[in-house]
Amino acid sequence: MNEKKLSIIAAICLVIGGVLGIIGSFVSPSFRGIAWGVDGTSLVIASALLSVHYIKHRNQHLAAAFLIFLVGQTLVVSGSAMKLSESSPLFASGAGLWAASLALICTSSVIPIVIRVLAGISSVLFAITAIQIYGGAELNPLSKPLPFFAYPIFVFTLFGLAWLHLRLPAKSNLV
Repeated sequence: MNEKKLSIIAAICLVIGGVLGIIGSFVSPSFRGIAWGVDGTSLVIASALLSVHYIKHRNQHLAAAFLIFLVGQTLVVSGSAMKLSESSPLFASGAGLWAASLALICTSSVIPIVIRVLAGISSVLFAITAIQIYGGAELNPLSKPLPFFAYPIFVFTLFGLAWLHLRLPAKSNLV
């Protein structure tokens, strides 16, 4: 498969992940598990494809960011079908890795500034969430204000990354 098709698949997976992640936050527990399972699987696929893309273009910084995101998302998706309170430790670990990944993305000069700002804000919010759960706070993936209000910013970050990869020319060395 050519590079442009892989970028399109990664972008589609980022959008599916963002949309189903938000939908899963507002539906019944039985459908939430399905939505979050497909969301998480889509984001794992996207992050694997983007890691390979950035390795191929010798951008170790972003390759590492998406590998870290892949690991974090794998932890989060493994709790998709669990009761919210039971999934908290997995979610905290995943959110901590999301924060690290997003911090790397926001420090990359090849990413447009708007996406970098969104990634930076998401990184801070997920880091706070992870630290709170590690410290014993009784939070779950839908607790308010955090992590609940971090998701829209996170999803806009995912949409920005999707847009970035959809607009790349077939032979781009930009990113």
